[in-house]
Amino acid sequence: MKNYLGETEIDICKTKYAMYSQNDWALLWIEMYSGIDGAHHKDWLLDQVARILNGCKVICKIASWSDGQIEERFSLQEPTKEYNDWVMSVISNDLGEVVFDYSTGIAP
Repeated sequence: MKNYLGETEIDICKTKYAMYSQNDWALLWIEMYSGIDGAHHKDWLLDQVARILNGCKVICKIASWSDGQIEERFSLQEPTKEYNDWVMSVISNDLGEVVFDYSTGIAP
């Protein structure tokens, strides 16, 4: 029986992703998650891509198991001011009144 050993954050600069641009990360997220059904999951994916394109940094971790299996796992740091400002521009009218609901969705 294999036991889960946990996750270790790694420096992206020391991985094959070192030269990834925001565009590359956004496309990778789409590749990884676009096939998952459910509008709430699609909302999450769109929000993640918006975060990436608005400067949220990617965190890379390696999950490992006692049998030697490893898995790359990605997440995003906290939202940037640029992202928060973008969301406000999407949901607000010219008077600054919130007129639109913005869903961050549910992670798959």
